[in-house]
Amino acid sequence: MAAPAASSTRPADAGVTAQITDEHMHEMLSASRTYTAMLLRLTPKAGEPEAARVIWEHGRRNLMLRAAGTLPIVCPAVDESDWAGIAVFDASPEEVERIMADDPGIRAGVFTCELHPVFGFPGSALA
Repeated sequence: MAAPAASSTRPADAGVTAQITDEHMHEMLSASRTYTAMLLRLTPKAGEPEAARVIWEHGRRNLMLRAAGTLPIVCPAVDESDWAGIAVFDASPEEVERIMADDPGIRAGVFTCELHPVFGFPGSALA
């Protein structure tokens, strides 16, 4: 379920000239929220013939979780590595562990995942 690679004409350091005070940093940190980051990897089973159907259903489920607000950020990997993608859940690691236990790709052994508690800043978003 690979998507085309995004291209950008912005320089890598665009917008880095803003002056950020210690006070602003403390405000942002105090307003941050906790989330769970998931690192998804492919297993050798991803090369098996039935894996494409399983991966498709995994993607469908991700979009359902996204529509429900549980999975606001889903980033499938588009390179040739064993990384399948990364995602950010608006849920605790324990809840994400339960969610992922029912994922078609995890159940079929096509993917493995790592979960990590993280925090995010107000207004952070992908466009």
